[in-house]
Amino acid sequence: MRSRSATSPARPGKSSGTTQHPRIAVVGCGVIGISWTALFLANGCEVSAYDPAPDAAARIRKGIAGIAPRLAAMGYRTASMEKRLRIHADLAQAVREAGIVQENGPERMAFKRMIWREVEKHAAPDALFLSSSSSIKATTQAAGLRNPARMLVGHPFNPPHLIPLVEVAPGRRTSPEAVRAAVEFYRSMGKHPVVLRKEIPGFVANRLQGALLRESVSLVKKGVVTVDELDEIVTHSIGLRWATGGPFVSFHLGGGPAGFQGYLKQFTRALNLLWLLLQVTPVYMTGSVKSMLLGQIAASFGRTPVGELEARRDGDQIAILDALVHSRVRGKGKK
Repeated sequence: MRSRSATSPARPGKSSGTTQHPRIAVVGCGVIGISWTALFLANGCEVSAYDPAPDAAARIRKGIAGIAPRLAAMGYRTASMEKRLRIHADLAQAVREAGIVQENGPERMAFKRMIWREVEKHAAPDALFLSSSSSIKATTQAAGLRNPARMLVGHPFNPPHLIPLVEVAPGRRTSPEAVRAAVEFYRSMGKHPVVLRKEIPGFVANRLQGALLRESVSLVKKGVVTVDELDEIVTHSIGLRWATGGPFVSFHLGGGPAGFQGYLKQFTRALNLLWLLLQVTPVYMTGSVKSMLLGQIAASFGRTPVGELEARRDGDQIAILDALVHSRVRGKGKK
């Protein structure tokens, strides 16, 4: 995998088709687990996938087959990659030979603690434990482990085979060595890991999109816009802007020659008033609000099969990633 600067968009290179990684156990194969499995296989890894559901094997293989063309479009060699896959209904078998365990179970604290205790019973003593949890802190998950130093959160943004970000969130007892190993591993998979400096429920990306969703629901509830119009506004404005620079860079540029200082000088009062307004207008997902949203969605993009929407999303996302990479490569060549 070619190296990238900290500011470059993550984009995979071509897989060599041979593994330089320990066997990976993927525990739990829903949408996230299947996506991880496909990405690991495309990078030449040996993968043991665990899911106790009766239809797991067929579902996993079907999911990987659907993802493979998108990985191929990103430069991976996907031919025969399933030959490196083993599917298990027994957790002990799945994790016994693994050097890395990527867990993707339900977002329930009791389940997380239970599954990690079971994993620890059968995994190698030096295996790295990574959770895809979108909200539960590593300290909470690792409470029942004999060796919590090797456990941390590696939270991807859906779908993991495509979106570069992984939030690496260590617990209070996670070792620095485990954090370094996690970062190195995710980078080798073509991901863009960012280590969080403090534990916080929901981590960072989900808190940001949760805040945006809360205000989006509020605007639809008030009748200011429909769900379609809200999406149209985002994709034609801040969606494009934030694809090339996050909020702080964007607002820095919004301040003109003085940068963020100029932005604050001009807009601090307006921002404070807006934030005060947002704080006093709570929004909850009541039955009536859910019915309103679901009704509008059913009459619009909800009529299109989810698989078709996913394929459209993935194709657009790959095009955006390609455009960003090529633009920045050209920019470096002009220096």
